[in-house]
Amino acid sequence: MAKKDKKKSKVADEGATRADAHAGDERRVDPRSPGDERQDLSGKEYARALKALHGELVKLQLWVQATGAKVCIVFEGRDGAGKGGTIKAITERVSPRIFRVVALPAPTEREKSQMYVQRYVPHLPAAGEIVIFDRSWYNRAGVERVMGFTPMDQVERFLKVIPLVEKAIVDSGVILLKYWLEVSEEEQTRRLKARIDDERKIWKLSPMDLLSYSRWYDYSRARDAMLAATDTAWAPWFVANAESKKRVRLNIVTHLLAQVPYQEMPREKVVLPKRQKAKGYAEPHAEYRHVPEKY
Repeated sequence: MAKKDKKKSKVADEGATRADAHAGDERRVDPRSPGDERQDLSGKEYARALKALHGELVKLQLWVQATGAKVCIVFEGRDGAGKGGTIKAITERVSPRIFRVVALPAPTEREKSQMYVQRYVPHLPAAGEIVIFDRSWYNRAGVERVMGFTPMDQVERFLKVIPLVEKAIVDSGVILLKYWLEVSEEEQTRRLKARIDDERKIWKLSPMDLLSYSRWYDYSRARDAMLAATDTAWAPWFVANAESKKRVRLNIVTHLLAQVPYQEMPREKVVLPKRQKAKGYAEPHAEYRHVPEKY
């Protein structure tokens, strides 16, 4: 077997092994499980594993483009559980025109008067697209319920109706994946405190996040009700242990790749063409406004 083929086989085998390791427990994870005591991955281990998975995500992208497949991935979870970092790990090496991230702001007054899921429907994937929701229609079962923004009778109606909506989405040909990221109280506290003194992360700590932090058990009850009512055969929930940011990113990417029946598409070998000759052209550097080179 050629060295290149061996490498491909090794990556495929690693992906299959990871998928097999999680196949038996993906529907049996307790979201209330305690913190993960395992030693975290080193930076080199993480980078090596993520590089291989990024290659598979590119193959997924090319397959989606070629076949017109439609993939929708929903991310929900505790504040500070790492949804944003996981989404970034998925999207940082693929095309934003194929992998679209949707993170809707608070609804406008007009949107509040619409059917609840109406503002999410236009963002669902068309053929050849993968849409990732950074929080989704499940806001109604989470923050809106806990903060009292929505009466309980509407929350209960949502929990009854949304499985039917998701059935219609799946029946239209969309591959729908739903992930809940769970983190312990201690780890959430550590991460939120870290945001306070980090100028790069302070924007992640909103007044709503602080209120949410104080209502841990209200969120636990809301989560339990949501998972019980909306974990269906056609759109199951997958709970991910997010105690380690590195591990949860690798585990989720590995899992989602195993849920989509993509195949490596044939590609022609790329050869750079010869550049044209200058024929007397010279760069007019003196006419440009240059960025000062301070580094």
